[in-house]
Amino acid sequence: MPQFDAGAPTQPAQSADPRGLLTQQRVGRFARIEPKGKRVHTARERAELLLDEGSLVEMTPLRTAGARPDGTSSGSGVVAGWGTTDGSPVVVISHDAAVASGAIGAVMAEAIMKAQRFAIDRGHPIVYINDSGGARVPDGIFALHGCGGIFALNVKAQKRVPQISLILGPCAGAAAYSPALTDWTVMVKGQGQMFLTGPDIVKAATGEDATAEEIGGSRLHSVTSGVAHLEVSSEMEAFEATRLLLSFLPEHKGAPHKVQSAMPANPFAAGKLPTLVPDKSSVVFDMFALLDGVLDNGARLEVMPEHAPSILTLFGRLDGRPVGVVANQPAARGGILDSKASVKLARFVEFCGRFDLPVLTFVDVPGFLPGTVEESRGVITHGAKVLKAYAETESPKLTVVVRKAFGGAYIAMGAASLGADVNWAWSGSEIAVMGPSGAVALLNRRELAASDDPAALRDTLAAAYREEVARPYVAAEAGIVDDVIHPEETRPRMVAALRMLSAGSPRA
Repeated sequence: MPQFDAGAPTQPAQSADPRGLLTQQRVGRFARIEPKGKRVHTARERAELLLDEGSLVEMTPLRTAGARPDGTSSGSGVVAGWGTTDGSPVVVISHDAAVASGAIGAVMAEAIMKAQRFAIDRGHPIVYINDSGGARVPDGIFALHGCGGIFALNVKAQKRVPQISLILGPCAGAAAYSPALTDWTVMVKGQGQMFLTGPDIVKAATGEDATAEEIGGSRLHSVTSGVAHLEVSSEMEAFEATRLLLSFLPEHKGAPHKVQSAMPANPFAAGKLPTLVPDKSSVVFDMFALLDGVLDNGARLEVMPEHAPSILTLFGRLDGRPVGVVANQPAARGGILDSKASVKLARFVEFCGRFDLPVLTFVDVPGFLPGTVEESRGVITHGAKVLKAYAETESPKLTVVVRKAFGGAYIAMGAASLGADVNWAWSGSEIAVMGPSGAVALLNRRELAASDDPAALRDTLAAAYREEVARPYVAAEAGIVDDVIHPEETRPRMVAALRMLSAGSPRA
């Protein structure tokens, strides 16, 4: 270990009063240093605010990465320990911006990795509170080696425990990779930034003038890039969102689910279900109104709400059981799938499968967005990731087509062929290779070209196609769809299926 990083551990003078000496050490180490800039709380205060009151137990609190200018010990640069949220154990790792601006040195990396190993071994979720300027430059290769060790344990933890990253300050350079390797990232608006290279380096390398917020602010990552999954307004809101997210997640893969008392669906929304979805497939409606009539009327958490909004991904409960919910949103671009929506969807389904959360899929999809732009973005590859996610997920999968499901997008939205355990279609829905209008234009182009009234003929042929080919009874009679149901039957059917699929499971 280089002398300039860890330094020689501060050796207090011998004292005949060991109790007083320990008290003195603790006072020096835990002395509050006023947060700088937009920060509101210290690293230790952040950890305490996230966890249940009085539950934080810090790991190696006297570890040091050197001394402050006044000679007192500075700490390792991170507050790492364990505690509980709503009574469930959680490991928390909180960067201390008061020590070298939170830069990750060799000692800090060792402290983080110790907490990561503890969480993986014991099966506890990890919450990372990020506030770091990147790798600690004076530590050189030792800092980089430590960062690499953190990343390797991020990957190892993916197979074992949920990981959540909070971005409450800068998260720059090497430090930005760790959140990208965790499951969910929450950023504080106007305070958190994530980027590999900051404004000065960008200016020097490319000539581009851009602020830290423009390069890596919360709006960029929560709306455009999809690197962040929630944008919040304050540190306290970040802690509350994290606690809510943890309330839906098991402590580790294979752990029992956090089942609560069942709550009925919103009665007003449930009463609207029979007439909620317009008959005409081009008329929009709000999918949230449908979900309100099916899911338990309790707390939910939508992730990535502003990124690729044509697909909804959220955590909620059905019959008291935590579930992951995927749904097309007709109110946003008609619920169509594109590259960004596919990445968002695949990521969410894969996470649910990894931690055995049931996946409920509500389908109203016109297809994949066509065109050169989407093809150049690799929509084929990204769409295939959705197929892979559904096919590999072994947790219960329930799918209902509520209005339309056309082409490859029908398959991608959790079809029976990808392993849906039970799937239904509403009585007014349509399932086909393409919509009636498109099919008629392709199949009957000669008749339409020769007709004196092609519009009327198109409507007649489309109506016939809709009844003879696209109606869900064709799929039901073939056994591809398990049943055709009325909208108001959706919740009881899903509840019964979920109970059946969960019976005997240690996770139920």
